Amino acid sequence: MSLACPQGTSRRVTAPDSFAPEIFDRARRRARRDRAAPRFADFAFLREWMVEGIAERLDAVRRDFGDVLELGSFAGGFVAPPGARVTRIDAGARFAALTGGLQGEEDQPHFPDASFDLIVSAGVLDTVNDLPGALALARRALRPDGLFLGAFLGGSTLATLRAVLLEAEADRPAARVHPQIDVRAAGDLLVRAGFALPVADVETLTVRYASLFDLVRDLRGMAATSLLPGTPPLTRDTIARAAALFAQRADAEGRTSEKFDAIFVTGWAPDPSQPKPARRGSATASLTEALKPKP
Repeated sequence: MSLACPQGTSRRVTAPDSFAPEIFDRARRRARRDRAAPRFADFAFLREWMVEGIAERLDAVRRDFGDVLELGSFAGGFVAPPGARVTRIDAGARFAALTGGLQGEEDQPHFPDASFDLIVSAGVLDTVNDLPGALALARRALRPDGLFLGAFLGGSTLATLRAVLLEAEADRPAARVHPQIDVRAAGDLLVRAGFALPVADVETLTVRYASLFDLVRDLRGMAATSLLPGTPPLTRDTIARAAALFAQRADAEGRTSEKFDAIFVTGWAPDPSQPKPARRGSATASLTEALKPKP
């Protein structure tokens, strides 16, 4: 489940440190993706929503892209610009095989610098151990004036699930929902990675579920269950309490709403041709004068 620590709602982002413990279990991440691959099409609605958002942003860019890298291919779905040569990579061996791609981690180097004009990623960056490092590698793999477009779950995703689990385990809560990155932190990460003209925005999708078990089924099907190491299993009593608390939040039609926030990020590899911000103090008009009411 896209999980956050029981006492917090945001993911702390720190500089890469080879001695720091990893947030997510890499072996479990690969296994969960392989398990989801055969039937992923039945649970791909969040991935498709993010791919659609990336495609809309790409449509607004008036330029050609010859070499494209997709980080996190899943079972496919992203349609590259006409004539582009596409390389795909996924942490899961089965997803990589389905798209003719390579198996590999997004935060580990795979490609020479300046190899691509466009890099896209939909639905995986929220479970990368070293997200600052992954973004820095993406920036280095882009040619000057190359474009990065990404989307991942963050913000207040799974707020209902988080709340019912916390209440169900009130005496001894455990971290069961992944830490979430908010839109402001996402923009800061783009800057730290060296991207020019960074933009981060959020879109929200609300899904109504008949039961907690339907939500968990979807999360399993999209390889989005917990990757946090050392989390104790839920007891039957806790599951029953959580299911009852989830049902108590249902609307008049017996369905409970769950929220998914997609953080969309856009950044460019620096290039001298790009517009520069105005020099500080170069304005020729006073903001105070401009805001005065007209006579």
